[in-house]
Amino acid sequence: MLLRLDGLAKHFGERTLFSGVSLDVRAGDRIGLVGANGAGKTTLLRIAAGLEAADAGSVVIPRATRLGMLRQEIDPTRDTPVRQEVASVLARLDALEAEMRALEREMAAHGGEVPEELAARYDRARHAFELGGGFEREARVERMLAGLGFEPADRGRPLRSFSGGWLMRVELAKLLLSEPDVLLLDEPTNHLDLPSIQWFEETLEAFRGGVVVISHDRAFLRRHATRILELELGRATLYECGYDRYLAERAERRAQLEARKEAQDREIAHTERFIERFRYKASKARQVQSRLKALEKIERIELDPVGRKRVRLRIPPPERAGDVPLALENVYKAYGDTVVYRGAELRLRRGDRVALVGPNGAGKSTLLRMLAGVLPPDRGARVVGHNVRIGFFAQHQLEALDPARTVLAELAAGARTDDMARLRGHLGAFLFSGDDVDKKVSVLSGGEKARLALAKMLLRPVNVLVLDEPTNHLDVDACEVLEQALREYQGTVVLISHDRAFLNAVATRVVEVRAGVLREFPGNYDDYLRSLAAGAASTGPGAVAGHGAPHPPARLGDGRPGRAEASDAAPTPGAAAPAPAPRLSREEERERRKARDRTAKKIATIEADILARENALEQLGWRLGDPAVYKDGEQVRAIEAERAEAKRAIDALYREWERLAAEIEALDQALPAAATKETR
Repeated sequence: MLLRLDGLAKHFGERTLFSGVSLDVRAGDRIGLVGANGAGKTTLLRIAAGLEAADAGSVVIPRATRLGMLRQEIDPTRDTPVRQEVASVLARLDALEAEMRALEREMAAHGGEVPEELAARYDRARHAFELGGGFEREARVERMLAGLGFEPADRGRPLRSFSGGWLMRVELAKLLLSEPDVLLLDEPTNHLDLPSIQWFEETLEAFRGGVVVISHDRAFLRRHATRILELELGRATLYECGYDRYLAERAERRAQLEARKEAQDREIAHTERFIERFRYKASKARQVQSRLKALEKIERIELDPVGRKRVRLRIPPPERAGDVPLALENVYKAYGDTVVYRGAELRLRRGDRVALVGPNGAGKSTLLRMLAGVLPPDRGARVVGHNVRIGFFAQHQLEALDPARTVLAELAAGARTDDMARLRGHLGAFLFSGDDVDKKVSVLSGGEKARLALAKMLLRPVNVLVLDEPTNHLDVDACEVLEQALREYQGTVVLISHDRAFLNAVATRVVEVRAGVLREFPGNYDDYLRSLAAGAASTGPGAVAGHGAPHPPARLGDGRPGRAEASDAAPTPGAAAPAPAPRLSREEERERRKARDRTAKKIATIEADILARENALEQLGWRLGDPAVYKDGEQVRAIEAERAEAKRAIDALYREWERLAAEIEALDQALPAAATKETR
């Protein structure tokens, strides 16, 4: 047992957030903490981490157990470079290395006769250093940053130059590097792009400790959760199963609970009728009092709001648009010296549901805003088809809501009707029922604001929906309502989302955005991944179907680094994206292909060399564990010198790998559709 929660309760004034929460966390556990927004999930995690006190119950943590929680409050003004900030969690290894060097000097001073006590101290320090991964700590930091999308040039930038989403990645890198026994994660995938989510999931699979995670990412929960703890109406229910089985068991339990509640309601109604009928009859006084006491003792069965997730949203049927409602033709877009698009083209066909995917900073939101007409291209044309009506949803629309209005008044302000019954029905589809519509906008949660902004946008019939992260802040029920509505929608949809379950449910076409180039894939997100995997298999290790530069060996860089930009609207200065070259002659194309093949062979050779040198470096680390070696100060110094030289060689190989990777990406950009299929 790594962590035990025993009968925890938390109250806010007269409101009970939760009570009687008990849970044992063991090594290998992957516990999904689920429940509606406001159920107390984050509060429970904070209590488990010791950041907040419970009103009742206890948290039991064995002495040797270390807990780590993903922080949400980060100082955005710090000047510390990213690499230094992430490496700070390994400071204990720096101290151990300093101790080892001091002991080595002391052993060398004794000549050939090293006292046993001194050798034992060195052995303990070296063993702790090796066990903590001290010999590979620089490589671990670089792998972690690469996996989370930080490019090499950005790892030396100060923290204050990054947006909040990127700062959250820094905190996640620190948490994973610190290797606690229990990870407490609150929406860890919220600020990750799809390649980084994939890398994070692979990292989590290798983690041997326990995990308690809050997530609205259904694909993440399906893949990882082995147990589910549900918070509902102040109670906690533990399901000893994965996410899909939990959904089935929850439905079964609810059906049973509804049947019990109906029976209880009938019994209560019968008792109350008896009391009312004979309350003032002296001969029945004793029976009336008996039934009153019985009513007081009944533990009433409570249910969450009935059928929340069963509410069906129907988007108003739009007028028929032309065959091609929207198109971008030969568009150019740059921010200062940074070129994002040069000659990009995209055509939306009527009825398409297109998902834009790619790393953060690749230009997806820029492309989406150009399609919506809120951001003009520098050159090229945005062509709007016949009879097109566009609805655009972006995250800034949450801030545009009037905090002084009620939910109903805010919806009515943008409506063409004063039919309050119809407006209430529309809000009900977005899970605002009863007194919810009279809440002030200022007191709404992020999820509630997102639902209200979507409700406003979908109040009027439109035949093209342009959606930027529509599922951000939405809980699972709201996501399912929205995706069902979009599947039945008769218009055209183009969207960005990091919710893979949502993309799989909605998308019929995927357009990958990478380095200013658009590539089209039929089907949903899983179909897209299968296409990439098939392309990777056909082009050999280290490359993905002509999809830009190859990736370093998996053990050296498990992620797919994206561009570390604060946002699509504000790219990193100086990090100009490669652009497609003019059409090549056959001879030029042949020469480019030959050059690409030569470069690919060089990359493969370098990757093999890196792996060989990493293995040799690991062997040197093991040699330091030989008692015959560590007692000899000269041998220790010679091995350390050899290790330092090996590290320098590996660093040089990495620099050459990055240079060749950029070269092969530039060659790919210049080659025609056979190497890089652009969307036309």
